[in-house]
Formats: sequence, structure tokens, C-alpha cells
Amino acid sequence: MTETADTTGLTGFFRDHDIHSLAADLRNGHTTSVELVEHSLAAIARLDPTLNAFTAVDAEGALDAARHADAELARGHDRGVLHGIPVAVKDLVDVAGHVTTRGSVVHPGPATADAECVRRLRTAGAVIVGRNVLHEFAFGATGDRSAHGASRNPWDPSRISGGSSGGSAVATAAGMVPLAVGTDTAGSVRVPAALCGVVGFKPAYGAIPAQGVWPLAASLDHVGVFARTATGAAAAYTAMAGRSPDPVRAQRVAWLDPACLGPCDPAIIAALSETLRAAQITVDGTVGLPFAAGEVFEALSVLQSSEAYTEYSAETEQRASDIDPEVLGRLLRGRDTPAWQYVRACRQRDRLRAAADTLLTRFDVLAMPAAPTVATEIDQRAHQIDGHAVEVRSALLSLTCPWNLTGHPALSVPAGVVSGLPVGLQLISAPGNEGMLFDLAARIEHR
Repeated sequence: MTETADTTGLTGFFRDHDIHSLAADLRNGHTTSVELVEHSLAAIARLDPTLNAFTAVDAEGALDAARHADAELARGHDRGVLHGIPVAVKDLVDVAGHVTTRGSVVHPGPATADAECVRRLRTAGAVIVGRNVLHEFAFGATGDRSAHGASRNPWDPSRISGGSSGGSAVATAAGMVPLAVGTDTAGSVRVPAALCGVVGFKPAYGAIPAQGVWPLAASLDHVGVFARTATGAAAAYTAMAGRSPDPVRAQRVAWLDPACLGPCDPAIIAALSETLRAAQITVDGTVGLPFAAGEVFEALSVLQSSEAYTEYSAETEQRASDIDPEVLGRLLRGRDTPAWQYVRACRQRDRLRAAADTLLTRFDVLAMPAAPTVATEIDQRAHQIDGHAVEVRSALLSLTCPWNLTGHPALSVPAGVVSGLPVGLQLISAPGNEGMLFDLAARIEHR
């Protein structure tokens, strides 16, 4: 397992407890759901003033739900591995009776119903304890532009959590909850998972329903999950997708050279190579994608900004002064993008999907870094990677955004430490082969 952040003391109860061990403790009488929620609330009270992972906490509602979960188990009604487990939800996802802020002062009123993914979690017995900080409108990779302030990395609070689902990653990494829900439009689950040292899973496009989740770019948006372990992420995926991943072992793994997408810190590549070796995972070849560095991200940016402006045109035109200037600039780019650029970006997406599908007929899983750098400083926008000057957001998303364009499932698993900060290994498969990702991730965790 990845080493923990020993110097900060920013760890809660769930930092050392995975979902399956908690489920076992519930069933053998070693704990109760009420006690688990109390652990969560205590960790939030102690850690959140520093880390800023939560926009709101529903202590009363969570304790009521926990008492109900305990009563059901006492009657022999067992809803499965998530029964009684505390969960946090990105504040882009509707929870009935609560305002979904979207990380902005520009937000709608209270939600009238749970998002479908929340409804499925509740059906599985999970207990919703609160909602997590996000980059405003989910339109950013750093997690430090929000009406609620920056979510902060538990390994070093002066550094970014990553985004846009930064609060969800922080809450999981710091042990405030064992599981959190995020969304991923260009890397918004996998990037913060990598930077904060937890498992982050983006399923195949549409695998988890997006009803009740406020969109950023509908053709790119995915609902995803954060957990301490791969098995925990698989349990959450099963509950929200309504299907269990097939327990299939990957036989053919290729290394996807990140240089085809942009610069990557050589120390990260070395750490990931050592992790694969230690886990006894054989790499059967090195492959690339038929694009110039930066070309895929540019296509993503055109599609994302255009679709985002479609969703937020009224807010952009009527409440511009209330929107963070960085986020506003990205929205306005979508307004000003000519149709021919959007059409060209769609064709590039088709080429990328075809290239990925071809690779995944030759190999079961593609492996590569989840992020090309460790967490940068909060508010830092320029960076150097291997001698290349880069913009932080585009660099962070350069290795994750291809799989939003193609819709393939992708997972980031903690896979080492560089300069005292965690790094993530990204694993990609064809839809239907998600079980291979969870299997490989579990082997890496137990290396």
C-alpha cells in the first residue's frame, strides 16, 4: 500500500478501514452504523477546518439513517456490503431536500429528489453524511476555485487536492468517510484520486446513471467513485451501476507512453514502473496514440467548453460577476467557439475512440500515469515538467481526458510516492472488462 502522510496528523478513523472490513465488523457485532457515522462526524469536525472537504454535513439525517440501518440488520434484513456505511457526495449531485450548490453562489433551490446514483446507494443501505467541495461548476482540475474555498490535500494542505471532485477525494484520503461519489468529465475523479492517494474509478460512459447530476458537458460526464481500496470502489460501482464486474484476470497489459499526450515527470514513470514490477505485473509492450502532444486535450477543451456553455449560458450572461473569472473564461470560450471547430473535435474523438478500441483488441488493459506531476501549490497556474513549461490544468488532465472522449472505463490506484507526495497508476480497459481493472488494482495494493 502507498505510505501514509505521517507528518500532518490529518487522518480520520476510516483512513485505515476499508469497506469490506467495516461490513464484517457490522455483521459480527464489533460496531454499529451509528458508531460509524459518529466516527465520520468526529473526523469531519476535527479535520475539515483545515482540509475543507465538505460544503455541508447532515448529522441528524445521517444518524437517523444509521439507526434505521442498524434496526434492519438486527431484523436480519441485510442490503449488502454498503449497508450502514457512511458515504459523502459531491455537491453537484442532488440529495433530496438539500441545496446542490455546484461549488458556486449561483445555484438552484433545494433538490426535490435524490439523484439516481444516490437513490441506488440508499437502496444498498449506504448512509449519506454530507456533500463535498468541488471546483465551481465542476469546471477545473485544481480544486481551488469554489465558492466554498479550496479543498486541500491531506498530504500537504498547502497543495491542491486536484479537481473538480477534490473534496470527495480529500474526504476519502483523510479518512472522514470510507467512500465518496464524484463526477469525471476530463479526469475529475482520477486526478484528485492520484494526487491525494486513493482509488478513483471512472466507469464506462453511462454505466452509472447521471439523472439528478448537474451536467458540465453531457457527452463527456461520468459519475465515479472514490474508495480506500479497489474492492471498495468495486462495491460502490456494483450498487450504483446495478451490475457486478466480472471477476476476470488481465492477461495482456501494455504501457501507454504518456509522451504521446504530453510531458510527464520521469520520477513518476520510474515509480510506476517499480510498482508494476513489485506487483509482478508483466508489461507486454509499449504503445502510443496517433496524435501530437496536446492535440487530444485541445479536442477535449473545444467539446467541453462548448457543451458547458450550453448548460450555463443563462448563468454566464446574467450572473457573470458572481462566477470565478477562470471558470467564466472557460465558459465564454464555449460561447465563442465556431461550429467548425466543434465538428472537427467530434471527428478527432471518433479517431481516438477507434485507436483505443484497436489497442484494446491487442491488450486487455492499458497502463499509464494518472497525472504527470504530483500536487502543485494552491493557486499555482504555471509549472515545469521535465523541462517543459506547462499550464497546470491542461497538464493535469492530459493523461485522463482521452478516456472521457472515448468513454472507456479507467481507474487510478495509488502506486508510489514522489517527493513525499502520492502518485497514481491509471488502468484502462474495454467496457465490460472492469473486473480486470479492479483485479490489477488489488494486486498493486497488495504488492
